[in-house]
Amino acid sequence: MSETDKTKPTTAAEQRLADALETVELPEDTAATPPDPSAELQALQAELDQAHAKTEETWQLYLQARADAENIRRRSSRDLEKAHKFALEDFAKALLPVKDSLEMGLAASDQQTDVAKLKEGVDLTLKMLGSVMGKFGIQEINPQGEKFNPDLHEAMAMQPSNEVAPNTVLHVVQKGYLLHERLVRPAMVMVAKAAENSASES
Repeated sequence: MSETDKTKPTTAAEQRLADALETVELPEDTAATPPDPSAELQALQAELDQAHAKTEETWQLYLQARADAENIRRRSSRDLEKAHKFALEDFAKALLPVKDSLEMGLAASDQQTDVAKLKEGVDLTLKMLGSVMGKFGIQEINPQGEKFNPDLHEAMAMQPSNEVAPNTVLHVVQKGYLLHERLVRPAMVMVAKAAENSASES
């Protein structure tokens, strides 16, 4: 048997298979095309450049935010320093007319001896000072005839009395003051206690 006879189909099924294979068009290059390394490298380089750009943008935003925060901190520090330094500026301005009035009253006392007019001038100046103090939240404590309050008053001495109830303020030696409800100075007072004869009778 020749070589040609060996390759020929021997059955009808083999013949049909052979015919089918002949009709199939195979691609000229059946091998898979290998990837292009330069194209893949370019894609990776583009992704890396994009990541670098995003990182740089984020870093610049961070630096800007940090600079803004530092500027705000410095500005706040300066404002706070000025607030502490000039906190009494308005109070000082309000006190200047009071000082002017006292100086004018003192100058007038050298030119006249009218005590009534001098007293009237001092009284007006005192009212002016009281108005300034009230404007800035300074409240006077004058507890004459009130019940002794250890939170606001300081007892200088106890005096027996039949005229008022025990523990009542008989006399205010020195007025006290509050600043926005906070005690600046307690009132110095004389406080009543039960008279000796009343105590013996009881």
